[in-house]
Amino acid sequence: MVKPLFIFSLPRSGSTLLQRVLATDSRIASVAEPWVLLPFVYTLRERGIRTEYSHQLAHAALNDFIGELPNGRQDYVATIGVVMNDLYQKATKNVNASYFLDKTPRYALIADDIVEMFPDGKFIVLWRNPLAVIASMMETGGGGKWIVSQYKVDLFDGLTSLINSSQTHAAKILTVRYEDFVQSPEKELARIAEYLELKLNAELLKKFHQVQFSGAMGDQTGVKNYKEVDIAPLEKWKATINNPLRRMWCRRYLRWLGEERLKIMGYDLHELCRDLDSVAMSSRHLLMDCLNMTILSDRAVNCIRSINQASLR
Repeated sequence: MVKPLFIFSLPRSGSTLLQRVLATDSRIASVAEPWVLLPFVYTLRERGIRTEYSHQLAHAALNDFIGELPNGRQDYVATIGVVMNDLYQKATKNVNASYFLDKTPRYALIADDIVEMFPDGKFIVLWRNPLAVIASMMETGGGGKWIVSQYKVDLFDGLTSLINSSQTHAAKILTVRYEDFVQSPEKELARIAEYLELKLNAELLKKFHQVQFSGAMGDQTGVKNYKEVDIAPLEKWKATINNPLRRMWCRRYLRWLGEERLKIMGYDLHELCRDLDSVAMSSRHLLMDCLNMTILSDRAVNCIRSINQASLR
């Protein structure tokens, strides 16, 4: 029976690279991005789902049902874990595999529940410079446009959840920084190998480009652009956060994150601010950014309001 292995991260944090490196070893099975646990966990949440059948009523009914179980919520969560372990096993083609790796970035929203669901699981939290994450989101998902409101769920809700989970379950979780992984890949791979209790050969770092996952989900950008572990992406964010409005937004975002939370992630607030201030500014995209940031949609307005209020605290 394979054990579940999870990579928790925000989108655009390098999780696909790490997934492909690990899946190069035949003892670690994986698929692109299952997303399968999100609807199961969200049955326990009153909000966050829109359905034809009324999720609020279903949630109330489920709570009634859970109340009839001998151990309540614990029984429900544990049973989902058993079912998912069976599905992971069925999705594993190599009979000699030790782990099934589920890499789904939106799992940042439910990391706590997943750790509870799989007591024998392994969990890797992958951090990346938040400025690089934002820039990559804008370039990959936004086509270079500054539409940060589109990623509010990841940048605010997902990151808050992931930070809290990494603290709550620190004894069970291995944390890895993307920057460390690309700068010292063999060293970081050795740390991961020790955590997984596997001997992972450094040759994985040279062969990972051969790994391909079927399915529509998953990040294809890195798959196409990077055939080796490379430090080149570390500075790319500076070409995107290149005008005063973008820098202002990012500075406020860093202030919202704050010194303590950034420290948990392995970053220094003042160092990030210095890096941000050192970027050469231009007027490129400035007019379009102003228009995008003032679009009168609830989502955009709420995102702007939330970061403005947070930056004043």
